[in-house]
Amino acid sequence: MVMVRADSGNYGDALTKSILFFEGQRSGKLPPSQRLTWRKDSALNDGSDAHVDMVGGYYDAGDNIKFHFPMAFSTTMLAWGVLEFGNSMGSDLEHALEAIRWGSDYFLKATRNPNNLIVAQVGEPYGDHDCWERPEDMDTPRNTYVLTPNKPGSELSAEIAAALAASSMAFSASDNQYSKWLLSHAIRVFDFANNNRGSYNASVGAACPFYCDYNGYMDELIWGAAWLYKATKMRKYWEFVRSNIGSIESQPVIRNIKGVAVLLNGGSFAEFGWDCKIAGINVLVSQWVMGDPSSASPFIPNADAFVCSVLPNSPTKSVSYSKGGLMFKPGSSNLQHVTSTSFLLIVYARYMQAAKKVVNCGSVTADPNTLINLAKSQVDYILGNNPLGMSYMVGYSNKFPQKIHHRASTMPSLDQHPQHITCRDGDQYFKSNAPNPNILIGALVGGPAEDDTFEDSRYNVGQSEPATYLNAPFVGLVAYFKSPQASSFVDFGFRDFTN
Repeated sequence: MVMVRADSGNYGDALTKSILFFEGQRSGKLPPSQRLTWRKDSALNDGSDAHVDMVGGYYDAGDNIKFHFPMAFSTTMLAWGVLEFGNSMGSDLEHALEAIRWGSDYFLKATRNPNNLIVAQVGEPYGDHDCWERPEDMDTPRNTYVLTPNKPGSELSAEIAAALAASSMAFSASDNQYSKWLLSHAIRVFDFANNNRGSYNASVGAACPFYCDYNGYMDELIWGAAWLYKATKMRKYWEFVRSNIGSIESQPVIRNIKGVAVLLNGGSFAEFGWDCKIAGINVLVSQWVMGDPSSASPFIPNADAFVCSVLPNSPTKSVSYSKGGLMFKPGSSNLQHVTSTSFLLIVYARYMQAAKKVVNCGSVTADPNTLINLAKSQVDYILGNNPLGMSYMVGYSNKFPQKIHHRASTMPSLDQHPQHITCRDGDQYFKSNAPNPNILIGALVGGPAEDDTFEDSRYNVGQSEPATYLNAPFVGLVAYFKSPQASSFVDFGFRDFTN
């Protein structure tokens, strides 16, 4: 196959832009340092219906709802990226920390009373999705949805606890007082999640079918405990992880595909994203059990199985690859799987390298180089080394998506059109064949189809919509490949991963 090589190797530029994207997703009162200046203040009364201040946070994708479940996961992943690769970020580290703080500050607000109330979501999704409005113009319902002991949401609360714990570690060197504050909140929020068990699917009806949790809440509880152990080294959190990990080992793979629960073949050890944390748990924990045979099981075997599930030549591969080399899992917005999986591969490769470890997948043996090069092939494909020569990061290289499914990007900014644009008046901008007037620099979109084609259309939501949980793992990925340490791995170049 003929490959068109775009500027896929400028990882420093990709890092800068992948962080800048988060400024385009900000809700609330924007700071003087705001660099995407076509975005303005929005949703300044959020939380007022529940008498709480919920101004701030991130819009998760191309709409104007603040879904806290994916927002918390994105914050966790931004923080993990800084913990692993912050030393390679250079001047972008400051902006990465700003992106984390925009999320962690918001979750401090959301958990102001963590013993009896946690805010789970802001915005009524059906009303929002029925309008094509700039966030600055929103006049759709901004309902505040909360969790209480009688209306629990263990998966959401535990993910917020993970986000706060990971963020506390990210700030430990630069703002120790803030770090301690985040950690104290993380502990209390985890207690709320664990002591008041139940799914937020039932407690926050407005979360489904958009961000239903289809894998149960135990993976988030273990994930939260693992992050708290990493942050505190308190034995009780490690005991929680060890005593509960068996309950999710044989969990069936259920994927949220366009709001429908779909049972898939394969093992849950290979799943990682805003809904399922199992592969992430095993890779995270592997860092401190890799040299301890008494604690290695089931974490190391399952982390190895995750690797074998994605290696192109593995006999137990459970993903597919396009002819152009892009990894695919069932469901829309495929790049969310590509970025989160590739992030885990890089992190696990680093842990393997430190332990001088390899992974055996039947007759196939994978060393750290193998994992690094597979992740690099995915990053390079995203940045333009693909059959179309298309960068799937907006604003990167000379060829990128022009008509992304994103309200603020699609419509003229307040600078250009200061008058209010109402719900239905926005339709003309959605239906327009013109490129979006505001470039959402750094946004990763859902990506191409499995035949490597791409429809640059606002109507094709699965391919053209950006989301925070696509970008958050990618920040760490491009920071790694920008670093001198990445060059120590052998680059075997592009591979044609034909199914």
